[in-house]
Amino acid sequence: MSTVDKSEQQRLSVFKTYKLYVGGKFPRSESGRVYEVSDSKGKWLANAPLSSRKDARDAVVAARKAFGGWAGATAYNRGQVLYRVAEMLEGRKGQFTHEVADAEGLSKSKAAEQVEATIDRWVWYAGWTDKIAQVLGGGNPVAGPYFNLSSPEPTGVVAVVAPQQSSFLGLVSVLAPVIATGSTAVVVASEKAPLPALSLGEVLATSDVPGGVVNVLSGRTAELAAPLAAHQDVNAIDLAGADEALAKELEIAAADNLKRVLRPQPVDDWSATPGIDRMTAFLETKTVWHPTGSLGASGSSY
Repeated sequence: MSTVDKSEQQRLSVFKTYKLYVGGKFPRSESGRVYEVSDSKGKWLANAPLSSRKDARDAVVAARKAFGGWAGATAYNRGQVLYRVAEMLEGRKGQFTHEVADAEGLSKSKAAEQVEATIDRWVWYAGWTDKIAQVLGGGNPVAGPYFNLSSPEPTGVVAVVAPQQSSFLGLVSVLAPVIATGSTAVVVASEKAPLPALSLGEVLATSDVPGGVVNVLSGRTAELAAPLAAHQDVNAIDLAGADEALAKELEIAAADNLKRVLRPQPVDDWSATPGIDRMTAFLETKTVWHPTGSLGASGSSY
């Protein structure tokens, strides 16, 4: 019997199974549905889970459960966690470069630039976690014997409709400010290019991000965004990836429980420094009044 040189043997392709990321776990869609994801030239890349309304509701439950612990963590700790995510992305830069190149029809060098900008974006927001309160909070002068102090607090559960075209940098640019400031997120990934978002779930699971802080769904944007906009336990929604018609429908649905709504805004270059607008969009301001006290017979007070 003749032997075949090992170098001539053909290996079977090992295709990756993409799954949702909900509550720190990787479930398939409860419906069992998938849809085909293709590259910019129409070549099949993978089957992505086609999430259902039940998956969206499960993600909200997970996000609500995680909110107390994440909002209660120190800002410094949240910064450490976000920086750890950047570290993990740096170690898997090659994988994400390949996925972004396929998703957006970019050359490998351009895709690498996008991935590096995405990692830098995580680091940028990691640095803001313990500084945003200094910018937005402080003592307020009042005409009376009181201290008046204001401080920002996270809104709660935020639904994020990720940008459709910028599958990774745009995604992180709308997700990172939500969790950096203490809210939890349910992300609807780009419908056409969900694979980088689903792979990000794998990074979050192996970082220090508690399960449920970020939940990633793939599927039909309109089908998933509608129940999230109407959900009574979702406190805010970012419509970055919704077109004008869908955004209007979602805004009307969100009004039922007075959600905060961030409407779509044109972004020419996701790599540009984003500013703090997306952080302030999902923060509430708590103001505390406290009477001053007298310091002895002199009548002075503090």
